[in-house]
Order: sequence, then C-alpha cells, then structure tokens
Amino acid sequence: MIISKSFARTYDEVGKTHFFTFGVLMSIDNENNQESTEIQIEAGNQSWLQKVEALASKIAEREGCQLYDLEFVSRVLRVYIDKEPQAGIADCENVSKGLSLILDVENIVPGEHYQLEVSTPGLDRILKKDWHFERAVNKKIKLKSDAAFETYGVDSERWKKSRTIEHVLAAVEQGSLVFNTAEGVVKIPIAAVEKARVVFELEKNEKNSKKPNKKK
Repeated sequence: MIISKSFARTYDEVGKTHFFTFGVLMSIDNENNQESTEIQIEAGNQSWLQKVEALASKIAEREGCQLYDLEFVSRVLRVYIDKEPQAGIADCENVSKGLSLILDVENIVPGEHYQLEVSTPGLDRILKKDWHFERAVNKKIKLKSDAAFETYGVDSERWKKSRTIEHVLAAVEQGSLVFNTAEGVVKIPIAAVEKARVVFELEKNEKNSKKPNKKK
C-alpha cells in the first residue's frame, strides 16, 4: 500500500504546478529547470537524508510503527514503515501527515519540489539492514553477493562459483547469513550482499484451492 501516490493539481498565474498532499503544498516551477541545482542536491543527499531518516523514525515510533527504510529517487521521497503484525493504510496516513508537516516547516528537502510516498515494504520486501535479515529467518530469500561464494569460504561444488542464491534463510550468525542447502551449508557475510529480498510464496492451502465439485 502506498499513501500520497496521487495529488490534486492546480495552476497559478506564474506558471507553477502545485501538488497538495496531507496539508503540504509543494511547487514545481515549470519555467525554470535548473540542472546545476539537481547536481548540488545529489552531492548533499547524505546529510539531509540522515536528518529525514531520524525524523521519520521518531514519527513512525510515535504512531506505533517502525521505520523500515527510505530512499530519494527522481524527486520522490519514499518512506517505508512496518509494525507487528502488520502496518495498515491508517498507519501510512498518520506517518505521512506527521512527516509532511514537519518537513514543510523545517524545509529539509532541498530543491523546488518533491513528492512524498509512505508505504509498507510489502511481502517481497527488500533486505538491507541486519535486523531486516533477522526478521526474514525461516523465509525464502533471494540475494546477490559482490563476489563468488568461494571468496567467503564456501567449498560446495554447487555453490562456490555462484554469486546468487534463492533459499530459506536458516539463521543470522555473527553478521553472516546461513543457508542449509542439500549440497551443504552456505554462509555469506551481510556486508558482501549487493541486493536481497524476500521471495513471497503463497501457502500451499491457498495455492491449491479446492475446485468446485462437478455435478453429475
């Protein structure tokens, strides 16, 4: 689920497009597209994103949730929240409202405009941080490492030349991911993971739903 995906649009006399979402007015100057500003923004992303991350984390906790991840791509600030057993639409709305207001007041996000999206990470969620992997134990995940598995001590003929694996994550031990495969144990350091995500699988009883009986 994603909150703030769609926006109402109006135009004023100076040719600006306005997007209004959850009480925050953001403007795009249609006449001035300053590429140099974008370059400066990219160079300074780390510091202001860290500030946004801290604020988003506090607001999520206030709403009974946890900040899962955030990213800023193509002028879209995406914030992902989670909670047990599951974050819902109301949670996304509440976090979006609170974060929108404070970002507007603090004027943290650089540039003329941005779009804020607050959503849950989904069932096929991306895994980045140690605690992401810890929550994914006993679930099937897919990952790609930065080097062949033999670099990290894997000696199985099946796996040592591979850089990818799709298997149930058995454990997280001392910063490494442990997979118990039929061909042996595969252990990959979290620091070596280039990208990873949960592989969503329907339960067997959902997958193989009963077909209605045919009338004789």
